[in-house]
Amino acid sequence: MLALATAVAAGVVAAPVAAAGSFYDPPATLPARDGDVIRAEPADFYLDPLKLLKVDAEVNRVMYRTTDRDGSPIAVTGTVITPRGEWKGAGERPVIGYAVGTQGLGDHCAPSRQLAMGSEYEGPFLQGLLLRGYGVAITDYEGLGTPGVHTYVNRVVSGRAVLDSIRAAQRLPDADLPDNGPVAIAGYSQGGGAAAAAAELAADYAPELKLKGVAASAIPADLQKVGVNLDGGLYAAFLGYAAVGLSAGYGIDMDPFLNDRGRAVFAELEDHCTIQAVGRYAFTRSASLTADGEPLTDLLEDNPQFKAMVDEQLMGRVKPSVPVFVSHSRLDDVIPYGVGKKVVLDWCGKGARVKFDPNLAPTHVGGAVAAYPATFAWLEGRFAGLPAPNNCWAAPIL
Repeated sequence: MLALATAVAAGVVAAPVAAAGSFYDPPATLPARDGDVIRAEPADFYLDPLKLLKVDAEVNRVMYRTTDRDGSPIAVTGTVITPRGEWKGAGERPVIGYAVGTQGLGDHCAPSRQLAMGSEYEGPFLQGLLLRGYGVAITDYEGLGTPGVHTYVNRVVSGRAVLDSIRAAQRLPDADLPDNGPVAIAGYSQGGGAAAAAAELAADYAPELKLKGVAASAIPADLQKVGVNLDGGLYAAFLGYAAVGLSAGYGIDMDPFLNDRGRAVFAELEDHCTIQAVGRYAFTRSASLTADGEPLTDLLEDNPQFKAMVDEQLMGRVKPSVPVFVSHSRLDDVIPYGVGKKVVLDWCGKGARVKFDPNLAPTHVGGAVAAYPATFAWLEGRFAGLPAPNNCWAAPIL
């Protein structure tokens, strides 16, 4: 979602490519440890779809092992990027695990594909990280590129995929990154949720990582409230993404709950990237897609199976073990400001160290751009060893 308005205005849409090739097909046997690299190959990173602006860095597409929400080992893909210049900061070169925002559900929407095509809308932020000398690890998440449906906004599997992307970057010889150096995590929107999940999971799932902090902004911490806000709005497709991705991850057949149009829409969503889906399904009301004519959000609230599934995605119940930075626009039209503020208050109540940085940028996209400078500054402070700011005392009135 980060530069969606700009991308739409420019007509930039990721063109479908051939079905996932051999690189994206997992082997029959996976390596022993989460974060182990299965395969890697050189790749490119362009900032524009005409491929005129190539990023000057060592880029590797990777496949690595992670763990699904039910504890099963799975293979996911991603990208590891290393700046060519020497690291000029203190100590070893840091690695940022970057969690991308909403890309779509089709395999051709995977960040590892879009970076090479010059159609990754978060490219400018990634370039900002590289210009500061950081290594960057970007996960494609479960099922985005690799077989199966992308488990969109699934808290546990997303957080694990982010943490394991850092492990993979540290273990990839061609990346030439420190194998035990300082790391941080950043993300916005869907990526903010994945980053927040990683912050809550890190102490137990990846305790060996020298995690200095997590910048998680516009966090979709309460999917029920986010869904109500999305239904019938410009970004209605994201509610469909959530229903498709979560039900796939939990093995729930949605067909009995949908009418003919709903089944057709859900099937189409599995192949659409963000910009295409936003334009096609803007202002769609989910009640027009269901068998009983009730909104999907009612189903998620009233059906015990769906309610339990959505409840498992709620964030704020676990104290992050590292400092956290959270930016959120009061004028966010996708993820309500109150949802982001609530997770901050929950973390603060558990004794976490949180820097909450609201802004007044219009729209969800504007809030992302407004968060850039403060996010960069906060990350620099963590790697410089400065005390992490904490304004939990002010969060209730912000």
